[in-house]
Amino acid sequence: MYKKYITVFLMASMVIASSWVCARELKINRIAAKPAFQMEYLDASMTEDKHSFIEMISSVSSGQRIVDYEVLEKTMRYQLSDKDYEALTRIVEAEAGGEDQDGKLLVANVVLNRMNSEKFPDTVWEVVMQREQGIAQFSPTVDGRYQSVKVSEDTKAAVERALYGEDISQGALYFCAREKADSEKLEWFDRKLTRLFAYGSHEFFQ
Repeated sequence: MYKKYITVFLMASMVIASSWVCARELKINRIAAKPAFQMEYLDASMTEDKHSFIEMISSVSSGQRIVDYEVLEKTMRYQLSDKDYEALTRIVEAEAGGEDQDGKLLVANVVLNRMNSEKFPDTVWEVVMQREQGIAQFSPTVDGRYQSVKVSEDTKAAVERALYGEDISQGALYFCAREKADSEKLEWFDRKLTRLFAYGSHEFFQ
């Protein structure tokens, strides 16, 4: 008989416990369904998500900018034909073969500056071969140096720097080696042009 009462008591306890759990879940669901609770939860979630997003962006971008600069590819400013490229490397070698790489770069800059100027022809080859009143603009084209030079790797490197847009010429359109130039030509340079600077054995003018 006692077993019967104990069994009834246990079953009643289980029913009461189940009812309490169900009532608590119902209460929670009602609270969760309220707009105020939803907004508060949404705000908290958005704040957490925003914080996580900012942390992610900071983590990614902290080193990414450095990587971008390191892998950034240079773009060639001048796209020359084979004929123009050969003319440029040969005239640089002939005019500045004994100069350091910056000295060679300066000669390449002058040629390209002329090509970009309305006062001179539109291609490198035409600039190099230009004559004014029968006088060659670049003496190596008539004394044989242009044809006979062997273009060095250093000259090619200087020309490449110029083709990628490096310009240290201050806009120079003329240059001369004062020690080697004839007096009449030097007089014209000094009288007609503005001297910019000297580098190596050359003086540069505009």
